[in-house]
Parts: sequence; C-alpha cells; structure tokens
Amino acid sequence: MINKLYFDYSNKKVEDAAFEAINKEQEHIGYYALPEQNIQPILDYEKSIDVACDTVVVIGIGGSSLGAKAIYNFMKPLNGLKRKLFFLETTDPLEICSLIDILDLEKTHFIVISKSGNTVETFAIYKYIYSFQNKASAYTFITDKNSQLDQHAKAIGASVLHLPDNVGGRFSVLSPVGLVPLALCGINIQSLLDGSKGVKESFFHDGYMKDILLKKATFYAKNHAKYHINCLFAYSESLKYFCEWYVQLWGESLGKHQKHSAFNVGLTPIGLIGPKDQHSFLQLIMEGTRDKSVTFIKIKDFCQSAIIPDISLPHLENLDNLNTLSFSTLINMQCDSVIEALQDQGDIPLDTIVIETINEETIGSLIFYYELLTSLVGELIDVNTYDQPGVEAGKIILKKKLAQ
Repeated sequence: MINKLYFDYSNKKVEDAAFEAINKEQEHIGYYALPEQNIQPILDYEKSIDVACDTVVVIGIGGSSLGAKAIYNFMKPLNGLKRKLFFLETTDPLEICSLIDILDLEKTHFIVISKSGNTVETFAIYKYIYSFQNKASAYTFITDKNSQLDQHAKAIGASVLHLPDNVGGRFSVLSPVGLVPLALCGINIQSLLDGSKGVKESFFHDGYMKDILLKKATFYAKNHAKYHINCLFAYSESLKYFCEWYVQLWGESLGKHQKHSAFNVGLTPIGLIGPKDQHSFLQLIMEGTRDKSVTFIKIKDFCQSAIIPDISLPHLENLDNLNTLSFSTLINMQCDSVIEALQDQGDIPLDTIVIETINEETIGSLIFYYELLTSLVGELIDVNTYDQPGVEAGKIILKKKLAQ
C-alpha cells in the first residue's frame, strides 16, 4: 500500500508526542495486539461446522457486522468462496423477511454477535430467527465473557467464542467478530492478519507508515475546525462496504466532547464510490464550501482483464478512443483525472492510497491503517477515541420506552 500526500504539513514535536501516546496505548487498548493473535482455535472451530452448511448469516449491528461485511464484499468478486455470507443488521421488517425467504434454514449457520450481550436490535432479530430454527447447533455466539449472551449460549448448549479484552466493537474486525464468519467463507484470515501486521510493524518500528500516518493525522488535527469533513473516495465497488465501515470508525471515534475542555469536536466522514459519485457529490467538493479533505483509494490490479471491444457504433464514432482499453485502466484514468482537477483548485487537501491488488493482505493492511489513523487523530484532537456516550444515551432511552 502506497499513500501519497498532496499537502505538506509536519510538526515534529506534535508528531513525537502523538507517537509516544499511541505507543503507550498498546498496554491497555486491545486492538493493537490482534495482528499477532493465534488463530488456530478459530481454524479448528471452522472445521467443526457441518460441511452441508452453504450459508452463514451474521446477526449483529455496527461494529459487530460492518468490518466483516467490508472484507467479504472486497473479496467476493474473485469468486471461489465456499459459503455465502449475509448480514442481518437492521430491525427493518422488509429486510428481515426478504432474507429469510431465500434461506434454507437447514443449511444455514447463524453467528449472533453482541459485545455487551444485550443489544436490543440483535436480540429482536435473533428471537425471530429462533422461532423458525431452534437447534443449538445452528448457532454460534460471540460476546464478552460472562455476558448475558454468554450465559444464554451455555444454557442452550450452543458454541460460544469470546472477544479479547479491551477491544471495542468498531475496532473488532480482526478479532473473532470478523475472523469467524470470514473463515467460514473460506477467506484466508492469516493473510488478513499478515497485512495488518505489516502496517503495524512499519508504524511502530520507524518504517514508511510512521512518517505518513503521523503527518496525515497531524494535518487533520491542526485543521479539524476548517477541514472538518473527510471524504473517502474509493474507485471500486468492492470497497463500498469498506467506506461504510470507515464512516462508523471515524464518526463514532472522533465526534466527542474534548477531554480537557467543554468543546464539541469531530471530523465528519463521507464515503464515496467512483466513478459513480463523480456524477453527484464531486460537484460539491469542486465548487462548494472549502471544508472538505479528500482521500482517493485506487486498486492497481483488479485481477480482471475485461476489455472494451474494438467496435465502432453509428453516430458514436467519437468514442472509438475507448476501444481495446481495459476497464481497470479506464477506472484509474477517471480517478487520476478527478485528482488532477481537484489539484488545480489549489485549496482542497488531497491524498491517494494505492493498493496493489484484491486479496486478504491488502484489505488487512487498509483496515489497520485506518484504525491507527483514527487513534492518532483522536489523541491529537483530545478526545476519548474508544467510548461512545452519544450512542449509549439513545440506547438508555429506548430501554426505558421498552420497559414502559
């Protein structure tokens, strides 16, 4: 993965302080240790699932589903996955019932995920599914040790896996939360961790990623009041759900009261997909208020060689310059053209991330890159990156309404 910054900002003193703070965080924030974890228990668990099972459904919401969904949909276009993976992450009755209608329950394994063990949305869906399928062997539960869900799983004799200590939901994709459903689908989870480990080692051992991430985070923090909207513009439909994962990670981690003041701060994330969003949101970036920074993500090798046919169409001869061009070349030309157009504006902070190809290692590196960037920016804008009191407030009110 290559990250090129089109802005030049550095503050050695601030960067050194941020690095030391993040280095110290490793002692008590659990996600930093995930790249080195032993995955053998997960691989052993995967072998225990009935080979007749051809579908996996994750019942979970937010951090319990978005990470695995991002990785699965990144890998899905390559085919070769041994099971289909679906996600029930909403209480929308239309979505729930439309999915159940297409499932063969006897060939479906359900993974119920709730860190707290009492997530309202998750258990509303689980109760409904359980009314159709009540065999304990059809379920695996992932939760914190000794949670209500842990106790329930043991009571019905179902499999249960636990989250590592001090790993928050939106940072949990490289824990069993993400690795279990991905492993069941045949995705190489060791390669996923290897990609994340490469970024971690580069950052913490004075490699390329240390300089890039510190400069980028320092720029965002320095300018968080001016450029308070961060657009992630990914040029591949396979990254659509990665953008959704990024929106949760960025928004829930950085939109907070500052720890040492009464100010509300935050950086608003927007996920865009090119070239589709060139025909919608790009106009606002190009000529709208100068409050946005933009990161472009490109894929160098799409592992797909489809070429535009060498044919000429009546009255469309002016488009013959497309002939024999590969679609992968075209989409990256479109991306480069937009970058060049925005550069010409002169006052829009830009950077590009180029990932080599579509595989587990590259998406693993991208996941950990953004987790580190989030932690750094949170440290620099003086917020608690790992809590979510605003989310909890709504949950408390909902539970009071349900109790009434």
